[in-house]
Amino acid sequence: MITFAPGPSKVYDRIPTYFQDAYEQGILSANHRSEVFMNLYRDTEETLKLKLRVPANYKLLFTSSATENWEIITQSLVRHSSFHIFSGSFGKKWFGFAKHILKDTDKIQLTPEQEIEVDELNIGQGHDLIAITQNETSNATQVKMDTIGALGKQFPDKMLAIDTTSSMAGIHLDFSLADIWYASVQKCFGLPAGLGLLILSPKAIEKSEAIGEKGRYNSLNFMLENAANFQTHYTPNVLGIYLLNRVLHDMEDIRQVHEHTEKRMKALEQIVAQSGSLEFLVKNDATRSRTVLGVGGKETFIQQIKKDALSEGMQLGSGYGNLKPISFRIANFPALTDAEFNQLAQFLARY
Repeated sequence: MITFAPGPSKVYDRIPTYFQDAYEQGILSANHRSEVFMNLYRDTEETLKLKLRVPANYKLLFTSSATENWEIITQSLVRHSSFHIFSGSFGKKWFGFAKHILKDTDKIQLTPEQEIEVDELNIGQGHDLIAITQNETSNATQVKMDTIGALGKQFPDKMLAIDTTSSMAGIHLDFSLADIWYASVQKCFGLPAGLGLLILSPKAIEKSEAIGEKGRYNSLNFMLENAANFQTHYTPNVLGIYLLNRVLHDMEDIRQVHEHTEKRMKALEQIVAQSGSLEFLVKNDATRSRTVLGVGGKETFIQQIKKDALSEGMQLGSGYGNLKPISFRIANFPALTDAEFNQLAQFLARY
């Protein structure tokens, strides 16, 4: 069975080999204060910066999930309150986490077809961080890099935090445009769930130190103190970090990955555009994700096409929340092979 669900998603076919290598190399028993682990951390960070084109002075931290990063960001990097701009369920959930910690947290909720009109935003001085869900998995929308760049220029006194859970390692992100980036590995990295990534600029690190929040299990300053020595503040998912390391070493430069991702998405979009039955869940191509395609239709049709796909060995991702009965989602992630993608494309072209 090939899964095209957008998370947890298909893992790379070579993962079993990596598992075996980890066992034979003793990685599964490595102490997170040992030289073996510190070398693994150092090499993983260096390779991630190289392959994803992350600025050299940014810092990589390991967490349990993207969801944990919501809490870390608010408790350790927001002095007063954050301002959230989103159109889907995960952006809304991030806002809810932040609002629970800091009551003055505010938001603007857009429709999936709406672009962020940066010039029209009125974000008060009390909000010292702007939170953006760059790729919203629930409704298959995106925020373009140009918009994130414009936000930084319009609000230079505010930090930008970017959720790239279902786009990091799938498209080329300009990390220099924001201070805080995060993701989980079970999507474009093609790995099993259980590891989150948090990438911080020097500005973000300086602010964390200035706020000085400590005393919690996942206080950012505590994490940074350990990360300075390529260690973690808790016993980490060493296997997950090792698997990430291997994937990063094997992957192409993110510009080549981006080109391949875009080529496949355009092929899918052409099929939907020419179909008499398939509909774009997001009709505005400016806000349509490049790594997750949402396809809508009548409930009976959606049920039937998902059933037909299963009979041919393919699992289409269900819609999310209230979109579940009237849509399905397709992951356009690097771990899916061209042969698998072509099988899906031929299947969809029949509709």
